[in-house]
Amino acid sequence: MTEELPRRIAITVGALLLYRLGTYIPMPGVDPVVWEQIFRSQAGGILGSLNVMAGGGIHRLAIFALNVVPYVTAAILLQLATMVSHRLRALAREGERGRAVIERHTRILALVLALLQSYGIARGLEGVNGVVTHPGSSFIVSTVITLSGGMLFLVWLNSQITLHGIGNGIALLIVVGIVAELPATIAGALELGRMGLVTGNGLAALALTMIVAIALVVVMELARRRIPVEYAARPGTPPISAGRSDLNLKLNAAGVIPVFLASFFLGVPVALSTFIGAGEPTWFGSGRPLYLVLYAALIILFAFLYTAFVLDPEEAAENLGKLAGTIAGIEPGEPTAAHLDQTVSRTTTIGAAYLALICLLPHVMIGLAGVPFYFGGTSLLLVVCTALDLVAQVQGMARNSR
Repeated sequence: MTEELPRRIAITVGALLLYRLGTYIPMPGVDPVVWEQIFRSQAGGILGSLNVMAGGGIHRLAIFALNVVPYVTAAILLQLATMVSHRLRALAREGERGRAVIERHTRILALVLALLQSYGIARGLEGVNGVVTHPGSSFIVSTVITLSGGMLFLVWLNSQITLHGIGNGIALLIVVGIVAELPATIAGALELGRMGLVTGNGLAALALTMIVAIALVVVMELARRRIPVEYAARPGTPPISAGRSDLNLKLNAAGVIPVFLASFFLGVPVALSTFIGAGEPTWFGSGRPLYLVLYAALIILFAFLYTAFVLDPEEAAENLGKLAGTIAGIEPGEPTAAHLDQTVSRTTTIGAAYLALICLLPHVMIGLAGVPFYFGGTSLLLVVCTALDLVAQVQGMARNSR
């Protein structure tokens, strides 16, 4: 057991280094000098944010430019389908077999999305003068195969990290890319300050906001609402004595799923308008008032919907009854379900408001400071939550190895 933790750390580090290497291998058939000029002229919008999520792969038009975004999108879409499909819900509850079937469906859907996205990228690059050295069907085919193959390789790398390494592979692949691009983003903001294009007060306010936001994420992700539960003695072999424990409810039970869903639904029209050459719509672009209002509303809506999907008060009350457990001062059965429903609604309200605040705060501060700083709320949540999960797993493995 003493060698297990170092082995897992070595596998994880090796896989992440392999991923970072792939973000520097360019796609064939593209002129990097011309693309560099185009990217710099368009990096102030959604392209800059996507590049950070892709670990700089879009800036370099690398073979891993798609990152694992198609896979994450496919997983979220299937989770949405599970919320409305009884068949998929039953499949998810079948244990290992059901999860394997859903995983297979996720990979197939991810491949379809990757093929469509890579084809769109190839056609879009061909439409820009000078970017593609030899336009034609051969470039389109090679681009589709390269980008889709890169995505599939990262999905496989994710499974190796999750099974044999430490932490969640998907989260680590995204977070490592974000963190790797962060120094360049900070350096760019500081350079703008040195040139006098951004005020020192604006940079200081932005830095203070990010520090406060990180502290808030840590506090909220570790926060729990504890409900004391008393268990009656039960006969058996051996008999189970009476006891007491706590039912822990996360204030943010939905995690980052509502943020991903809100970003996905709002990002589609913005991405389409940018792709067809119209640019980001001035009335609905990232950071605009209408965008921010809809963003917050969708985050809150999806937080309630997803929490209702993963936390069923009636099912929890039924499970407590089977274990002879009761909440102090609450009758078993329907009263317990009603009490849990009320408690979950309150915690979800706090969690949804927190998610909306974290995701809107960077947009507002970046807009006020006028700094092209692409470390948004989604990136912040992913980095902090992944770090907390990684620390918890390392500590657990270290305890088990003693």
